[in-house]
Amino acid sequence: MPPVTLQRIRAASKYLVVLAAGLVLIGWWVGTPPGLPAKADAIGYAVCHQISTRSFHIGNIQLPLCARCTGMYLGAMTGLVFQTIVGARRRKIPPWSVLVPLIIFVVGFGIDGANSYLYLVKEINPGVLAKVPNLYIPNNTLRLLTGSGMGLGIAAVLLPAFNQTIWSTEDERAALPDLKSFGLLVGIQLILDLLVLTQSPIVLYPVAVISVVGVLVLLSMVYCMVWVMIMAEENKFARLSQLWLPLLAGFTIAMIQTAGVDAVRFWLTGTWSGFPISG
Repeated sequence: MPPVTLQRIRAASKYLVVLAAGLVLIGWWVGTPPGLPAKADAIGYAVCHQISTRSFHIGNIQLPLCARCTGMYLGAMTGLVFQTIVGARRRKIPPWSVLVPLIIFVVGFGIDGANSYLYLVKEINPGVLAKVPNLYIPNNTLRLLTGSGMGLGIAAVLLPAFNQTIWSTEDERAALPDLKSFGLLVGIQLILDLLVLTQSPIVLYPVAVISVVGVLVLLSMVYCMVWVMIMAEENKFARLSQLWLPLLAGFTIAMIQTAGVDAVRFWLTGTWSGFPISG
């Protein structure tokens, strides 16, 4: 593509992205149930089954994400914040001494998820897969803990990938360089999980907000990288202020995905509630 044409596309994209962001936000805001709690539920609605018995509650109010998704997005946000504090622009993935425990976390997430899904199938259709034993009775504590481990793994990979794609500076260190730093991160996450398990409203209210924000943060980071690569602007940003357009584009695409999934799920189910499973 000729440089002049690419420059014109980049110039026009500023106006198109801002316009698209406004239209998407207005459309999503109008098309979802009223009230801030309902808006948070609508974001969770796009990524989570929201089964009541598999979620934490504040009184009669269900959190926007199930226990597993709450743990995953809370863990991802904890990992992103921790790595940003340690080294905001470090672009190297963790060493094997850290990757191996993270892989174990991911495997644990998969095992617990598969076991939980098997249990769900048996509850919905008694007699189906009756000869396939469950490893154990699934519960929200394990869902939260394994979800958190998965979230830490996502953050450990996503932030270095983001830094490798975006920044012009080359800091080839890892934000999680050794088991000491990783152990500190895991300890912080474990404390947060234990606080969640108290199910105190003082804890669950901010956790609900953080986990929902985490959905949009992760999607926006991924789509920001995609936008930068499409526009051939890799490693051209030195300051956060220069990144406003790719970040806005990433956020807009994230909201388009959220709105699209919301619309399809509502069309299929006819309700903004979670799947009506009693087990």
